[in-house]
Amino acid sequence: MKAEYDFSKAKRGAMIDPAGKTRITIYIDDEVLAAFRARAEAEGRGYQTLINEALKISMQAGDAPLTLDTLRKVLREELHAAA
Repeated sequence: MKAEYDFSKAKRGAMIDPAGKTRITIYIDDEVLAAFRARAEAEGRGYQTLINEALKISMQAGDAPLTLDTLRKVLREELHAAA
């Protein structure tokens, strides 16, 4: 291996544009990112792929975000059924 290399005439290689994907910057809580990275490591997959899959699941028809009112309603129903 050489001690130094001359990159003065180097050119950046062509970037492969993944079809159907867009590069963005997003802020994610540290603990959320750590959980996805740990899970990805355990499964041998990429953490960004897992985050993308989680977002797709949340978009499925019929999935509504869990709001405080929805949570209260579900808890009342479950507590009533258990009584």
